[in-house]
Amino acid sequence: MPHTVEAGYRSGNRQGCLRGTRGDVLLQLERWLKDEQDHRVFWLNGLAGTGKSTIAQTFAENSFANGKLGASFFCSRDFEDRSKLQAIFLTIAFQLAYRYPLFREELLQVLKATPGVGRETLCSQMERVIVGPLKATRIRTLIIIDALDECEDEEPASALLSVLSRYVDKIPQVKFFITGRPEPRIRSGFRLESLRPVTEVFRLHDVERSSVDGDIKLFFRTLLGDISKTRSDCDLMGHWPSPSDIDILCKKAAGLFIYASTVVKFVASRHHNPTERLALIISLSQSTTHEGKSGIDPLYTQILDQAFFDVDSDEIELYSHFRSVVGMVLLVFNPLPMKVLSTILRRPDISTTLHSLHSVLLFPNNKCDPVWAFHKSFPDFLMDPR
Repeated sequence: MPHTVEAGYRSGNRQGCLRGTRGDVLLQLERWLKDEQDHRVFWLNGLAGTGKSTIAQTFAENSFANGKLGASFFCSRDFEDRSKLQAIFLTIAFQLAYRYPLFREELLQVLKATPGVGRETLCSQMERVIVGPLKATRIRTLIIIDALDECEDEEPASALLSVLSRYVDKIPQVKFFITGRPEPRIRSGFRLESLRPVTEVFRLHDVERSSVDGDIKLFFRTLLGDISKTRSDCDLMGHWPSPSDIDILCKKAAGLFIYASTVVKFVASRHHNPTERLALIISLSQSTTHEGKSGIDPLYTQILDQAFFDVDSDEIELYSHFRSVVGMVLLVFNPLPMKVLSTILRRPDISTTLHSLHSVLLFPNNKCDPVWAFHKSFPDFLMDPR
């Protein structure tokens, strides 16, 4: 049966959470997994760079160690076979067959009867290779799908979530843990009438800031400390980096884990002196220039490419509209609600322009509250002439 070999949590070089970090989130996931209530689906919703995949990796490792993980699929637009929706259900079924002998027996019967199932629709695949065998065996298990937003999908509501909404009630003994940015089709998918009541939503960017800052400080202390131990070519002082350096870095990170990871990679460069590289970051307290070049800018490029992939390059009016609306959001001294922004710009449709930017902007539940950029690196990226 066709399947994606590198999609499971044990493939590749994905890193889990540093020991001692993300404890509150992981504890909540463990509680959800043990809970026998109606929430059989968990959506870890997080803005770009907040650490969703790292948490998914650790949750997968812990769940496997506890004997509860059945299958996992880590999507990635960087690899063709991990960005195709058609690969997900087949790969999950393959892993479940490898994990559970009873499931394997049922699946083999399906494959003998319909050997071409790999070319059938997502609905047919879900029904034949996952729902059927799970109903017959009544196996209790966990299925993890990470970074669903990284899969190619032209449907207005996620095609995978639409299929899941049809069948989730038929396999009540199975739990689904899904991560993804709050992009339009993902949000629409989780709003489907049959999926919403059984889904628990956790907004990673809403975690208490003090908890996130504590984790990021530990991350910096540990990984930068490791650099000082391994770079025999440099004379790094025993207390490098200093507590004040860590405080500055944490303030600049502002809750964004990809920022912390990017800084560590920048400082750890084998071709540069770590002390000088760290000083570069700290000296530019109001800028993210070096961090952007080293890894954050490509993330924003990817998000904007995906948000506006169907826009022709000659649509000057749309780009002008984008600049005025997003420019206002990023440049106002005090963030403003959408209604006020709309009044100032004399444009009634700014919500349409901002619709695809939920991965980088914070939108309040209350329309009277302001819209603002989650991290300074995004306005720095858009205002860089390059």
